[in-house]
Amino acid sequence: MTVSSPLEKVKIGQIFGHEPEVMAQAVLNPLLQQYDIIDINMGCPAPKVFKNGEGSALMGNLPLAEKIIKACVSQAKVPVSVKFRLGIDSDHENFLEFGKMCQEAGASFVTLHSRTTAQGYSGKADYEKIASLKAKLDIPVVGNGDVTDMESYQSMLATGVDGVMIGRGAQGRPWLFSELKGKPFDGNKFEVVKRHVEILRQHYEEEWLTLYLRKHFLWYVAGCECASKTRLELATSPSVDKSIQILEEILSK
Repeated sequence: MTVSSPLEKVKIGQIFGHEPEVMAQAVLNPLLQQYDIIDINMGCPAPKVFKNGEGSALMGNLPLAEKIIKACVSQAKVPVSVKFRLGIDSDHENFLEFGKMCQEAGASFVTLHSRTTAQGYSGKADYEKIASLKAKLDIPVVGNGDVTDMESYQSMLATGVDGVMIGRGAQGRPWLFSELKGKPFDGNKFEVVKRHVEILRQHYEEEWLTLYLRKHFLWYVAGCECASKTRLELATSPSVDKSIQILEEILSK
């Protein structure tokens, strides 16, 4: 289910796969027509995705990756971007070559997560390599990795990137974007949690949300002083309402 808000100024839909023909058909899917940009994920390091020859596995098969990009660009009525990593591992870092290929294949811009597939999300993102990609390409480059506060945000901008993508840094801290715009968050965190739940309940079934929100609730309490027993209760909570009760006690302190 694809859900977007009318408040979003630019909406990007992401797809992944390993068959050019299927990917080209996906671009034409009615569900994607609401998006302003189509992004091809060639950076996912998840084992189940990698083993299927998709995500970052495509960095080891440039000819196929090129065919996929060209197929999508030929069908898309909106700009097509590509997200990728440094390479499969430290011995096979081909992000510069890969980025150049994306540009020549017709990508409107690229996003680089500056870790290898082997790193997953461990270690430190290499901003110098993002800067080197930016210097090599003519199309815009978006930097991704380890942006969690104003300091890291400024470090990313110093690479010369045209945009910054934030993922894990905002988990449990959706107000991060406000802070980076110079608007410090001084609200009630528990109210943010309730609003988060309220929005999701407009689109998803309660049974599914009970399981899905567990990880988000744990992110919200990251850094809080609470017993491991409390975290276990959140991780195994039988309902969203029960989780909210637990969170109210923790976040109100």
